[in-house]
Amino acid sequence: MALKQISSNKCFGGLQKVFEHDSVELNCKMKFAVYLPPKAETEKCPALYWLSGLTCTEQNFISKSGYHQAASEHGLVVIAPDTSPRGCNIKGEDESWDFGTGAGFYVDATEDPWKTNYRMYSYVTEELPQLINANFPVDPQRMSVFGHSMGGHGALICALKNPGKYKSVSAFAPICNPVLCPWGKKAFSGYLGTDQSKWKAYDATNLVKSYRGSQLDILIDQGKDDQFLLDGQLLPDDFIAACTEKKIPVVFRLQEGYDHSYYFIATFITDHIRHHAKYLNA
Repeated sequence: MALKQISSNKCFGGLQKVFEHDSVELNCKMKFAVYLPPKAETEKCPALYWLSGLTCTEQNFISKSGYHQAASEHGLVVIAPDTSPRGCNIKGEDESWDFGTGAGFYVDATEDPWKTNYRMYSYVTEELPQLINANFPVDPQRMSVFGHSMGGHGALICALKNPGKYKSVSAFAPICNPVLCPWGKKAFSGYLGTDQSKWKAYDATNLVKSYRGSQLDILIDQGKDDQFLLDGQLLPDDFIAACTEKKIPVVFRLQEGYDHSYYFIATFITDHIRHHAKYLNA
C-alpha cells in the first residue's frame, strides 16, 4: 500500500515523520505520524502506538506531549494515527465535537451511515500495524499501546480485546466506563445502535470482568482537577474496582492539581515511555 510522506523533521537524533495513505478499513485518506529513533537506522525497534482524544488529529501528540527525547533514548518507534476518518461527507458528521469527525471512539460502527467508514478499531489494531510492519524497521512481536481520554479508552480496549498482542498498556485520563457516561452513550448509540449489550464489547470496565489473557500491568495517570473527571465522563473508579476484583495489576495515580490538557500529559509522558520500554525492551 502506497505511503505519501507529508513531512519529516529531525528530532533528538531521530526523525518525526507524517504520512498519508488510502485506508481500506475507513474508505478514505488517512494520516499518521511516526517517530523513528536513531536506533531504527541500524536495527528493528519496538512499536508503541499512541491513540489521541476527542477533536484531535495525528498532530496534537507529536507537537504538544514532548515525548521525543524519551522515545529516542529508549529506542522506540512511536506511531500516532488520526482519531477518525476524514472527508467522508456523511450527513451529520461535523455537527458536534464529540461525535463524527475527530471522534471515532475506536469502535467498528455497525449502524448506517457510519459503518462504511467508522471502523477505527480495526484500523488501529489490524490495518495500521500491518502497514507499519511492512514499511518501517519495527519488530512485530514487540508492540504496545497508550492514549489519552477517548484514546485512553481506545488503548485499554485494544489491549483487553487482544490478549498477548500488546506487551503493555497505559493511559492518561481514559474514558473507563463509556456505557455509563454521556460521551460514551452518545457515541455508542450512534455507531453501535440502541442494543446496549453490544456496547460492552468496547467498554474497558466490562472487558476487564471477562479478561482471560496473559497478565497486563496497566498504568493510568489522572489529573485530580480534570473537569471531565468531575463531570462523570471518565469513571476510573469503576475500572479500578473491576481490576481489583479480577486481580489485574493496575497502577492508578491521581495527580493533584492537574487537568485534562497536554500540559498534564507532557508532565508524566516520560514515566509512560519508561513503563512501556520496560516490557518492550525486556
